[in-house]
Amino acid sequence: MPDALSYTAPEAKVIRGAVSDWELVIGLEVHAQVSSQAKLFSGASTRFGAEPNANVSFVDCAMPGMLPVLNEYCVEQAVRTGLGLKAQINLVSAFDRKNYFYPDLPQGYQISQLYHPIVGEGEVIVDMAPGIARRVRIERIHMEQDAGKSIHDMDPRLSFVDLNRTGVCLMEIVSRPDIRGPEEAAAYVGKLRRIMRYLGTCDGNMQNGSLRADVNVSVCRPGAYERYRETGDASALGTRCEIKNMNSMRFIQQAIEHEARRQIAILEDGGAVDQETRLYDPDKGETRPMRSKEEAHDYRYFPDPDLLPLEIEQGWVDDIRAGLPELPDAKKARFVTEIGLSEYDAGVLTAEVEAADYFEQAARGRDGKQVANWVINDLFGRLAKDGLEITASPVSPAQLGGIIDLIAGGEISGKIAKALFEIVYTEGGDPAEIVAARNMRQVTDTGAIAAAVEQVIAENPAQAEKARQNPKLAGWFVGQVMKATGGKANPKAVNELVRGKLGL
Repeated sequence: MPDALSYTAPEAKVIRGAVSDWELVIGLEVHAQVSSQAKLFSGASTRFGAEPNANVSFVDCAMPGMLPVLNEYCVEQAVRTGLGLKAQINLVSAFDRKNYFYPDLPQGYQISQLYHPIVGEGEVIVDMAPGIARRVRIERIHMEQDAGKSIHDMDPRLSFVDLNRTGVCLMEIVSRPDIRGPEEAAAYVGKLRRIMRYLGTCDGNMQNGSLRADVNVSVCRPGAYERYRETGDASALGTRCEIKNMNSMRFIQQAIEHEARRQIAILEDGGAVDQETRLYDPDKGETRPMRSKEEAHDYRYFPDPDLLPLEIEQGWVDDIRAGLPELPDAKKARFVTEIGLSEYDAGVLTAEVEAADYFEQAARGRDGKQVANWVINDLFGRLAKDGLEITASPVSPAQLGGIIDLIAGGEISGKIAKALFEIVYTEGGDPAEIVAARNMRQVTDTGAIAAAVEQVIAENPAQAEKARQNPKLAGWFVGQVMKATGGKANPKAVNELVRGKLGL
């Protein structure tokens, strides 16, 4: 990271209640679907959008005698994620049965990891402002099976079950209660998503359910959190409520804000907050009870008798570490220090791995700052107008690079380049060939430009006299010459000739 970056102590959002001030305490359990073609304990497909119950094996539907077989690639993806979060990789881990009834979990229990997770403590650096970041501690990452989906709106009397998601591998990333405000919570989830997309361990598609979060919220009096950090005693942080299955950054922020104010109102009215699981209703902008909050003993965890403890070798972990890609923080720092981009521009370009890859391809062998300006301002702006992602860009990195090469070579002006970009965007084609075929090269013949300058000055003697008295007005003549030449004249040559002819 750049030397200018500083890590600040978590700054709590203070909410002013009717009686006193309160501070927010937030911890998140992020469920990330592992990018894998097969499920955690079966060879069934994980393809999204398949017909209901099309991706279901005998293991997934808990047919008698069917035993789970661990998917090694899912383990590798979990280890890769842990390494990306600078976490401890546990060479010995184990699977447990979490017993509870779900109509869309046929076996009647979920295979998870409670006592011995695959990944231990790590951290996420959350960017809050240019040069300012927060460190959020990761408690653990464990693997577990996803449940299926119950559908209640297809028949007034019946519910339907789709088991396609049953058995899909999830990584549950559990943070410490280090997050102090709604904006920081959203930024944390966004940073996790970015890291996993760079690693290729989760596609981060929140709309499809590949990434969702359970948000634990409590409120405490000012100073209580600092005591917790000093002593480790979490009792002063207040009673937490868990908001389940949040799949939107905006909804996460809204739910936290509402839940905090709900708890404050209860406490200031002399009541006590019940520890419970709640759901957020975005239409009403409020949380509502789902069930009382269970503790670990309520699930009757015990080691899964069908799965041996998972033992991995340090050499295997080291091989995975050696193959890690450059992660967003390191890439952003390199863009700043080696290419000379601003913190803001580097942050925009590294926000999505596809955007960073596009920029690097276009910038290879070229002025990185100039390429960044074109990508951020022209390309991103045009894509946003059409509602397109960078992966669907009609202009390839090579085409954009070709436009920039024509500018650098003096063959086209910046104004012509804008028109050329639009042609390439809408029609495609090689930029150099388009310039040649449509006679778009800028005029560099000083004789031709001088003739145009003389003509414009001769036709506007009064304006010329004003420009001699006030040199700032010379720009008017530059614009007129550019207009007269169809924007093809070299702007630098025009400016120099105009000032020379006016005697400035």
